[in-house]
Amino acid sequence: MNNSKKIELPPQGLKTLFGVQDQNIKYLEALLDIDISARGNELMVDGDEKDIETVEKILKDFAELFDEGNQFSDKELRDAFKQIAEDRAYSLRDYFKNSRFNPSGKKQVAPKTANQRKYIEAIQDKDLTFGIGPAGTGKSFLAVAVAVQSLFAKQVERIVLTRPAVEAGEKLGFLPGDLQEKVDPYLRPLYDALFDLVDTERVTKMLEKRIIEIAPLAFMRGRTINNAFIILDEAQNTTGEQMKMFLTRIGFGSKVVVTGDVTQIDLPRGQHSGLREAERVLSGIPEIEFIFFDKKDVVRHRLVQLIVEAYENDSE
Repeated sequence: MNNSKKIELPPQGLKTLFGVQDQNIKYLEALLDIDISARGNELMVDGDEKDIETVEKILKDFAELFDEGNQFSDKELRDAFKQIAEDRAYSLRDYFKNSRFNPSGKKQVAPKTANQRKYIEAIQDKDLTFGIGPAGTGKSFLAVAVAVQSLFAKQVERIVLTRPAVEAGEKLGFLPGDLQEKVDPYLRPLYDALFDLVDTERVTKMLEKRIIEIAPLAFMRGRTINNAFIILDEAQNTTGEQMKMFLTRIGFGSKVVVTGDVTQIDLPRGQHSGLREAERVLSGIPEIEFIFFDKKDVVRHRLVQLIVEAYENDSE
């Protein structure tokens, strides 16, 4: 049963709210299956009662935030609308007041999906968080962003980024160069995330002083790491023994994030993924959070989302 409600907004913010060629409002209409028409600064909203309540809350928050001097881009508004449509308990105020952060002053970071937001909140709240899902969902980048934020806020003393040096068809011994040159290609995505978030000169100095350490997983054996933010990336390529070794390296004052994609396992035939095993063994521990991403969370080129979906459909 459709209902209608008239909502009045301050006229100054309507142009921002509607966006270029009304794209923001059209996007909101599509997300919530409602119709919004405007006459002056009055909006008429038609749709299901629950959806109208959601829109009314969005518009109320928008009016208040705009009046407080907040600035909004079309993309930010649409990202916020999408998350609110996925999680009605979330609000526009939550998004613009709590979700956006600037880890080092170089680049603002904000979750683009509800799962990304829950992932960031889990990392901030828990000492051990697993982010599991397909490529392009922001698992590694967001973990590095929260790590950088924690370092600059002096919540930790250093960052340790690690990956298993396992790729399809390659062995370290057959690659050219010294050990660092051999492992750098495996660690490059972590370097890329860091340099995207922090000025190059600053990262270089922190690497030299070992405030930031990027190393293959084998380098973690025998260590206990205190007061650090530790990220294990591409964890689907760990063995069960390696995963247990890594997780038992956690020291006092440390926070750990483990990321991986269980559909992209490059371990030799017959070896079982340590990430799959950890999910089975640890999922009942309330102090450990598991966040699962899917194709809806892919935020790369739209073609990546279509590719992920095609492969998912083929495996069913």
